[in-house]
Parts: sequence; structure tokens; C-alpha cells
Amino acid sequence: METFKKLQQYYWPFKKYFFGSLFFVIIVTAITVVYPIILQQTIDNVVLDGEYGLIPYLAIGFFLLMIIKGIANFSQQYLGDLFGVTSVYKLRDGLYKKLQRLSFTYYDNARTGDLMSRLTMDVEGFKFFLAAGLKEFVRIVLLIVISLSVMFYYSVPLALVTMAAMPFLAVVVRRFDKKVHPAFRKVRKTLGRLNTRIQENVSGINTVKSLSKENFEIDRFTTNNKEYREVNIKTSNLWAKYFPFMEFIGNFCMVALLIFGGYLVINDSLSLGELVAFFSLVSYILGPLMYLGFIVNQFSQAKAAGERLLEILEADEDIHEKEDAIIPDSIKGHVSFENVTLQYTEDDDVALKNITFDAPPGKIIGLIGATGSGKTSITQLMTRFYEPQSGQVLIDGKPSSDYNIKALRSHIGFVLQESFLFSTSIRDNIAYGNPTAEMDDIIAAAKGAQAHDFIMEMPQGYDTMLGERGMGLSGGQKQRIAIARAILIDPSILVLDDATSAVDMETEFKIQKALKKVMQGRTTFIIAHRISSLKHADEILVLDDGAIVERGTHEQLLDNGGPYQRIYDIQYQDKKAIMTN
Repeated sequence: METFKKLQQYYWPFKKYFFGSLFFVIIVTAITVVYPIILQQTIDNVVLDGEYGLIPYLAIGFFLLMIIKGIANFSQQYLGDLFGVTSVYKLRDGLYKKLQRLSFTYYDNARTGDLMSRLTMDVEGFKFFLAAGLKEFVRIVLLIVISLSVMFYYSVPLALVTMAAMPFLAVVVRRFDKKVHPAFRKVRKTLGRLNTRIQENVSGINTVKSLSKENFEIDRFTTNNKEYREVNIKTSNLWAKYFPFMEFIGNFCMVALLIFGGYLVINDSLSLGELVAFFSLVSYILGPLMYLGFIVNQFSQAKAAGERLLEILEADEDIHEKEDAIIPDSIKGHVSFENVTLQYTEDDDVALKNITFDAPPGKIIGLIGATGSGKTSITQLMTRFYEPQSGQVLIDGKPSSDYNIKALRSHIGFVLQESFLFSTSIRDNIAYGNPTAEMDDIIAAAKGAQAHDFIMEMPQGYDTMLGERGMGLSGGQKQRIAIARAILIDPSILVLDDATSAVDMETEFKIQKALKKVMQGRTTFIIAHRISSLKHADEILVLDDGAIVERGTHEQLLDNGGPYQRIYDIQYQDKKAIMTN
């Protein structure tokens, strides 16, 4: 029950719906137990004693009970569903908000398909138990208690004989619960892996087809699908093993009831009507006890789902915000790193080693180096996507940790190497960071990114709907829309992470020309592999293995004859060779 206790905040505020449902469950259960009593009265008083005058009263009473039971059934069903749906709405909302707060560190190790499985299948499994399973458990307990009370009222000896096998049934149900819970947890995990495999394949279908790896992906999916099948078969085996045994115990009780009950009727210790009522009452106990296995099944699934949901809800938020965090109306864009060291996880190599530099407002800082040298890590620390192990990052002279995270990031514009576009219109994609922007501002940002012309050539211009991840656009077109999106928020700090890598040389020249105007008055960090993108930078930082090995202007670095010079020679010698050939 610890899992449900931890998730209590999501369903307990709506307890009025649950208790309202229980109220009507009690009515339904009480009426259900009245049926055998009416049957007993009919047999003993009407059939055997000939009191036919009771027939109209019994019929009317039975009809009224059915009407009341129908209304109560509707009410308990509606309120139960309302309890489950409302609780899960809050739970899913809490999960999504938590995912938005988690840092990049969490997503570095998470799998998209598994997260989707948790927010859909696991949440629905938990909802089903809240809406039906918990209520059904209470109904079963009430039905058993009330039925037993009536049975003991009719005949204590027969009730005791009939119930002799019940403890064995309870033991079987308990053992079933112990084995079925781990089984269902494994089912949930394998389903998460299966969903991950599907998500990765669909997202990377271009790569799969271009490399003719369809059969390889089919084999990998088949492996995960077989694993999911096997764990489901093992779970089904548990059902097949335990439920026949439960049914055998139930049938044993019925045989004992028939033998001993018949003996009591023959000896006038029990009426025939009471014996018939006993059969109905015993079925009200045996049926629910066997159905209890299904409730245990639901409980186990809900518990397994809840544990997976708690793994998200209790995940450590390693990026913390101060209570008195600064919310600036504007920032100048002065960025300083003081002996900053970054290591993503304990198992990873150090990503940045004692990085120190100063970027005054309005300056352009170029970052160049081999893949994995730490270029992107520097820019991710500015926005507090990660926290450094030592040293500090200063924004306008204050530690970045002093700022409200949302406010700080609103003043930093990012254009990533792999631009992500949403499945909505081009206009909404550009205005994603500034939804209230006027159309004139959106067009101006698109022109600044050299995107306006190709947008106007599209069927519906800025209202053209894009496919998933910008399907229908070339890499260069997607990149220019991403640049327009960054321009529109009018950031004080602009980060261009290989922003022109997906465009041709002519388009790059146009974008660079436009960006020169955009970069005026902004602190700009340019990450690039092409030296041509960094020539105009006020300072270029050359990184290698997480450390700054050179710094200076383009001309100064060429004169040093160091790593920058070697990169320059490689790039421009290739161009000379092409021109010579």
C-alpha cells in the first residue's frame, strides 16, 4: 500500500466522488442480498404454505427494489468513473509538469518510448483500479459480510460447515497476489521496451531505409515482441494454475452445503426455502471470493504501474531554484566563466576542465574544436541545463543560480545544430517562444533568417502546416525557421550551435550577412566547424578535450601556429585542392 500512499495527493482530493460511489454500492449490495430472502419467503410461505395473498406484495416489492437498484447502479458507476478520471487527470498533469522540470541529465538516460508508455498505459492501468477495482473490493467485502450474517441467522451449523473451506481459498488468493505482482511489473517493463523500439524505428525510418536495414529492425522488434509475449504467457500460466484450484475449493463448499443442508431439511432443522436461499448466499460469497483474484490482478497491475509512475515523480530535480530567485526585466548579456568544471555523471569523463573566460555585452565569442571537446557544454551551462561541479557561471556579474530559471532562459536564444519543428503552422513554429508576437514581427524575423522567400512560395505561406519534425522541409529550410524563432524572442544572449551546418554555402553567406545585423548589441556565442563562420568573432576559444587550448581573434590565432592554424590549413587546403583540380 506504500505506492498508493505516495500517490495519495492525486486522488484523495476527490474522495467525495469515491465515498459517494461507495454509498450507492452499499445500497446495491444490500438489495442484492435481499433477493435470496424474497426467494426464501416465496418458497416457504407461498409455495409450501399456500399463502398466495403474499404474491402481489412480493412482486411489487421486488419491482421497486429493481428500480432502486438500477438507479443506485448508475450512480455508483458514474461517481466511480468520475473519481478515476478526475484523479488520473491530476496525476497525468503532475507527471507532465514533472517531466518539464527535469533537467537534461534525466533525459540523457531516459527512453522516449518508455516515457510514453508510462504516461499512457501505466496511467490508464492505475485509473482502472481507482475507478473500478477499489470500489469492487469494497463491494465484495460488504457482500461477503452481509451474506454471512444472513446465513448465520438461518443456520449456524450449516454456515460453519459451508465456510470451513474459506480460509484455504483466502490462502490461495494471497499466494496468487505474491506471484502475480512481480509478473505484471515485468509485463509493464517489457511493454515500455517494445514501445521504445517502435518509437525509435518510426523516428529513424529515413536512416533505416537509406541503409536497407528493414530486416535488421524487424528482427530487433521481433526479439522485443517475443519477450513481451513470453512474460504475458508466464502471467497467464499463473491464472491458469490458481483459478481452477479456487474453483475446486468453491465447488467443495457447494457439495458440503448440499449434503449437510439436505440432512437438516430432512430433519426439519432447516426449511426448504432457507436451503435454497443458502445456495444463493453461498454463491454471493464464493463468486466474489474467486473474483477477488481478478481484483488482486487489478491491484497488482495498478501497483506496478504506480511504482513506474513514482520513478518519474520522485526523480531528482538536480537543477534547483532559489526561493528569492531574481526575475530580471532585461539583462545586458555579460557572461563570465570562472574555473568551471563539468562532469555529466560519475561514470563519464570530465566534459569541461577549469574553463575561464569573459564575454562582455555585445561581444561575439566563437567556439571551435573537435566533436566532444566541450563547445556545446559551455552554452548549456549558461542556461542551467546542467550544473557545474565546481566554479561558477556569472550573468551580468551574478551567479546564474541566482536567477529564476524561466526568466533567465527567456533572455537567451538558441539555434541548435538539429533544429526541432512542431507539427503546426510555420507561423506558430516561429512564434513558439513569443506566442503574442505580431505578424509583422514574425515576418521580420523570417526575413532576418532568410526564410521569408521560401515560406511565401509554400501553398499557404505562413499558415502552411508542417508534418512531424518539420517533414516536408529541407534541412536548410528547417534551420532558417529555427533561426527566425530565436530572433523573434529578441534575446540578450544568442547561441548559434552550428546553426548554418545544414545550409549550402550561398544560403550560409546570406544568413551570416543577416545575422551580423541581428548580433549587433547582443552577446553571441557561435559554435562552428567552419572557420568562415568565426572570422568576425571578437574572441575565438579553441577547445580540446574539455579545456581551452587557445584563445584570440582570427588573425592572432593564425599567427600563433597552434591548433587553430592547423584547422585553418586543413579546411583551406581542401578548397585549394578542389580549385586546382
